[in-house]
Amino acid sequence: MSASPTAMHPGPLSGLRIIDLTQALAGPYFTMLLADLGADVIKIEPPKGDMTRYGGPFTLEDTERSYGGYFASINRNKRSVVLDLKVADDRDALRALVKSADAMVENSRVGVMDRLDLGYEALAELNPRLVYGAIRGFGDPRTGSGTSPYSEWPAFDVVAQAMGGLVATTGMGPGEQMKCGPSVGDIFPAALAAVGILAALLSAQRTGAGQFVDVAMYDAILSLCENAVYRYAYTGLVPGPAGNGHPVLSPFDIFVTADGACAIAAPTENHWPILCDRMGMPEFGFDERFRTNRERIANRAEVTALVTSWTSTRTTMECISILAGHVPCGPVNDVAAIFADPHVEARDMLVTLEQPDGSRPVQVAGTPIKLTGTKPGTHRRPPRLGEHTISVLAEVGIERTPS
Repeated sequence: MSASPTAMHPGPLSGLRIIDLTQALAGPYFTMLLADLGADVIKIEPPKGDMTRYGGPFTLEDTERSYGGYFASINRNKRSVVLDLKVADDRDALRALVKSADAMVENSRVGVMDRLDLGYEALAELNPRLVYGAIRGFGDPRTGSGTSPYSEWPAFDVVAQAMGGLVATTGMGPGEQMKCGPSVGDIFPAALAAVGILAALLSAQRTGAGQFVDVAMYDAILSLCENAVYRYAYTGLVPGPAGNGHPVLSPFDIFVTADGACAIAAPTENHWPILCDRMGMPEFGFDERFRTNRERIANRAEVTALVTSWTSTRTTMECISILAGHVPCGPVNDVAAIFADPHVEARDMLVTLEQPDGSRPVQVAGTPIKLTGTKPGTHRRPPRLGEHTISVLAEVGIERTPS
């Protein structure tokens, strides 16, 4: 692995160098996961910057506006280098960086990097142990058993959610399909790409040979929808929007309370009697209509009505105080409630980033990956555009003067 002389962080990936040509959400989230774990991520940006850099939102105190919240949330712990890959000298600079790198990742459309003579095969000649990662809407022709008919289509989160099966099974009923609020069409492919890259890097350590790693956004969402896949394969039925419940578990739902809503899941033969007892209805715990999960599924409407009759007359916190620690439950938190939740503080799930102009710091979501020894963390605010161009290129022997 290639140690960076300027960005050593004692995370488990310390010494690993990633050249990051990604933009928008999927790619930058993917490389942020690696950067949080200690990798030296060198973010290559075009002269105008990542497409999300100036999209906001901005705090009222931020006078510099080097980047907005969208960019800040997924680009911490990285160094920014500006290269115009339409210019021969800058393509040469990228090649020099690749020679010192363990991996390079991009999320351009199929063929873009090949036309610049910067595709996998060209760069592997310079660095045979290079792991080359790509996140695309519909995959790369290098992988799979054939080329997708959609391989050259552009894609965004909503397209991946729609085509991968998520929208068809999300919503309150027929004709009410909805996409997920979070951009899982980007985030889930990003998480899988991190797994793939690390697997390929481990292989390269053992064998000395790199390889091409490909995650299609469509494929990732299809994998996420594994429930719908096996249900169709086993029964021939096409699952539709499932509401807030679960097709084969009951109770497993979001229930209305007097002042909001809470989640309650008590589908096991252990939890159901306990739930009934905590609700003051112990007789239903052993009622023949509800005795097993199979019977509760067959009588789902009655189960839902029974639980709702109890939750709807109590506040969310009253419900939680009675059930917590006995059956799986939790409030439906909005983000303000998340900021106030002591769990979030205890788990370091909100991290504070300094603004480059010294104005009011801001919080973004922390890393959910926790280790006891080589701890991940936030050790560098998101970079200004090209903030590290001169220093990073100097590390590979290229001298640039400030513009």
